[in-house]
Amino acid sequence: MELIITEKDNAARRIADILSGESAEAERKNGVNVYKWGGRRCIGLSGHVVGVDFPDEYNDWRDVEPVELIDAPIEKKATKENIVSTLRILARKADQVTIATDYDREGELIGKEAWELVRDVNDEVPIRRVRFSSITQNEVTNAFENPDELDFDLAAAGEARQEIDLIWGAALTRFLSLSSRQLGDDFISVGRVQSPTLKLIVDREREIEAFDPEDYWELFADLLKAPDANDGEDDSAEFEAQYFYRDEDDNEAERVWDEETAESVFEALETAASATVERVNRRTRTDDPPAPFNTTQFIRAASSLGYSAQQAMSIAEDLYTAGYMTYPRTDNTVYPDDLDPEELLDTFSGNYHFGDDADDLLELDDLEPTEGDEETTDHPPIHPTEDVPTKGDLSDDEWEIYELVVRRFFATVAESATWEHLKVVTAVEAAAAGDDHTLKSNGKRLLKEGYHAVYPYFNTSENYVPDVAEGEELEVTDARIEDKQTQPPRRYGQSRLIETMEKMGIGTKATRHETIEKLYDRGYVESDPPRPTQLAEAVVEAAEKFAELVVSEEMTAELEEDMTAIAEGEADLSEVADESREYLEQVFEDLRDSREEVGDLLQKSLKADKKLGPCPESDHELLVRQSRNGSYFVGCDGYPDCEYTLPLPNTGKPLILDEECDEHGLRHVKMLAGRQTFVHGCPLCKAEEADEQEDEVIGVCPECGEGVATEEQRDEGGEAAEAEGGELAIKHLQNGSRLVGCTRYPDCDYSLPLPRRGDIEVTDERCEEHDLPELIVHNGDEPWELGCPICNYREFQARESESGSDLESLDGIGSKTAEKLSDAGIESIEDLKSAEVETVASEVQGVSEDRLRGWQAKAD
Repeated sequence: MELIITEKDNAARRIADILSGESAEAERKNGVNVYKWGGRRCIGLSGHVVGVDFPDEYNDWRDVEPVELIDAPIEKKATKENIVSTLRILARKADQVTIATDYDREGELIGKEAWELVRDVNDEVPIRRVRFSSITQNEVTNAFENPDELDFDLAAAGEARQEIDLIWGAALTRFLSLSSRQLGDDFISVGRVQSPTLKLIVDREREIEAFDPEDYWELFADLLKAPDANDGEDDSAEFEAQYFYRDEDDNEAERVWDEETAESVFEALETAASATVERVNRRTRTDDPPAPFNTTQFIRAASSLGYSAQQAMSIAEDLYTAGYMTYPRTDNTVYPDDLDPEELLDTFSGNYHFGDDADDLLELDDLEPTEGDEETTDHPPIHPTEDVPTKGDLSDDEWEIYELVVRRFFATVAESATWEHLKVVTAVEAAAAGDDHTLKSNGKRLLKEGYHAVYPYFNTSENYVPDVAEGEELEVTDARIEDKQTQPPRRYGQSRLIETMEKMGIGTKATRHETIEKLYDRGYVESDPPRPTQLAEAVVEAAEKFAELVVSEEMTAELEEDMTAIAEGEADLSEVADESREYLEQVFEDLRDSREEVGDLLQKSLKADKKLGPCPESDHELLVRQSRNGSYFVGCDGYPDCEYTLPLPNTGKPLILDEECDEHGLRHVKMLAGRQTFVHGCPLCKAEEADEQEDEVIGVCPECGEGVATEEQRDEGGEAAEAEGGELAIKHLQNGSRLVGCTRYPDCDYSLPLPRRGDIEVTDERCEEHDLPELIVHNGDEPWELGCPICNYREFQARESESGSDLESLDGIGSKTAEKLSDAGIESIEDLKSAEVETVASEVQGVSEDRLRGWQAKAD
């Protein structure tokens, strides 16, 4: 029996289908899918199924000093017992083993871990390695026909990273957490790559805070070209021109830094009747197509569509595993010689979404792809495969990312675009002779669309400036002066941050987006672009003051180079790990005498990040707190002496804004749930508004309301109005939620959900079946006819049933993702709502904590 081992279950399913001609059957062993056909068995791991850790005796934070972890022994422990035991059972019976994990440093290490598990129970079986860059029929078949050996040097580089990150992370995390008395789930996390990345963000925030704006002025005039009487056509046109002058370096400068000068120029422009054309420059510019996608540029492009780095990579991983695109972790920007652009374009010919563009490209005389600066041999640039999905096969997010990848490939084989640029320089006579004021107008026109026709993600807006001749007089129709201020540098967007990390040698293509996600998860950054919390600023400040190596990008980059040397067989794992231990010992020499000072600094920042404002019932501050079940609320810092609390929405994670409530002095709260956000506002205002709003009765409760009078009967004073039983009413909760619920709550907890936002109109139209009024929600331009709340909820449940899994009724969860969640025990929306985010994210490949929280918010 041949045993095939892949990195994930969905990859195992896909490879089994390819190799078996879709005849493979799945059976469950220890809760693990095993795909079988003929004499083959295929099992998918869950990434790393064993991990590095210290022996159990080192896990007591209070008895083992952080510095002791530097030289502590490291051992491997099973992290997915059921997968490990199933793999061993299969390995005992195997007469050949094929490792088919992803081909990169991490995948090679996972492959080595599988190799070791097999060898533990079967030391004679032949083990081979297959490598591919896309899980397609051609590549997988070819890989299995041409197997190779496991690359133990490449795996050793991954092992070195694991060991070094464990030692650094555990020792420093334990030191900072103990120093600040921040234990349990709220420990303060520090990492070898994480810390210098955080310093980049904090340094940029310092630049923003220290920025001192300067005033300047810009001036504009509208010019009008008179119609040409000779050609009989009205070709008059108005266009904008901007004032400029020559600075001391003879450059064209538009910003006027002196207000008196600006006012003088404006007066001249405002009173001028005409401007004379002094110079006309026309030129054409070739706009070359972009290079193929590597990981960093893919993340940058996905960012422009609104995806975080983690979201983009998670979706790309799913598309790769499904066989629709190549491996998304690559530095390569040069297509390999065996990629035939014409052949790949042919697969899109006739496709409803891409066929016309593919056919147009196939008609070009020369299909020569563009090339970037980086050429590697492990994986090709990111591009679509010959397996083309339908739009219905993918979720909306998956389709948007897939289309981006397809169109980038199209762009790389398309023709260059051509622009025409027209620059017109005019002069307005000044009051002082010989001191004319010059204006410039820059027009551009797209002469040849080229690659823009197939890649609509770049700006192609035109700016019209009419044809004029030197010496021509133009009418000045209007003049404007704008007072402005210089702006601070912008915060790093996630894609820009990843580019900066890449340039500085921080992290790798496979880990940079995960590093940023950890900064969010640990509460170091918030919002997007990422903004550091006060805790982040305190951690960086403490490191700079007492242990600069912790945030040193030079040290991190040096270790990355060492790990690359291990992969290339030029360095030894133990040597590099020992060198890292020496670095860490230097750090603790600096930290040892400053423990108390570091702890005080961190404690103050932790509280500052949660502070809302004054408690109305004590002289303490209100803080955002988290309950044991993970929900957030507002509580008094004086607890238990003061038990004052306020609810917060149960959708996502709260972000405290700078905006402050005029009435209560409390800062406003914004809720973050994946890509969705909404401003909750002042929690006390929300609670007071809910208390002031009376419940609006709309009908009889179907659970307990038998015998309750109808509205007409109550108006007539009927005896049924006195009958015991509940009524349905529109209720406003203090956390901002709304629902239709029974007035006898908590004796009767019947309820129906309502949208959180928008004005609810109760109409005179009533549902014949339930005798409830039709509801309309006004939120934006188009009103939403919700209808009868019971009928609406019934329709929602029916849609869930039709989808096969109620999980798929949530935006962003497709059938493939629902299957992965089901394998982890999440089979319904109720399961998802109560799931432990960190646990599920660790078990389900390609699903981040950020995405899970977003889905939980939608489920609520």
